[in-house]
Amino acid sequence: MEEKNTDELEKVLQSTHIKDFESFCKENIDDTSYDAFAIYIKSIFSEKNITQQLVFLRADIPERYGYKLLSGEKRTRQRDIILRICYAAEMSLTQTQQALKKYEMPELYAKIPRDALLMIIFNERPGDIIRVNEILKEHGMEALRPSGLQS
Repeated sequence: MEEKNTDELEKVLQSTHIKDFESFCKENIDDTSYDAFAIYIKSIFSEKNITQQLVFLRADIPERYGYKLLSGEKRTRQRDIILRICYAAEMSLTQTQQALKKYEMPELYAKIPRDALLMIIFNERPGDIIRVNEILKEHGMEALRPSGLQS
């Protein structure tokens, strides 16, 4: 599906009837289901020729928990867990923002200091998750939460 911009969607909506809402969504709105996240992230792993096991190891996430997240069996409300996975998979900032969106979590926002620093970190890739957490702490910010604290 080719993604349409908001203006194009608004034009389509002008001639869309309530009864056609479901088909409008199917044809025009990006699927933000958990399946969409899993499909997206697995395609990134495949593109980068990286295994889920290696990503979970680099992200410092228990393998079993990671597999449950990607299968949809488990859900997390901790954005840091998704950020850990994205960073460990060497995803770009753009890919990370897309992954957060697909997981129905807020994207990193440049006006929030911690998010701004994380955006820089995703662009510069200074090292592993341990180094990322050191940088966050050096700037007086909370480290990326480990998976043991998810709710």
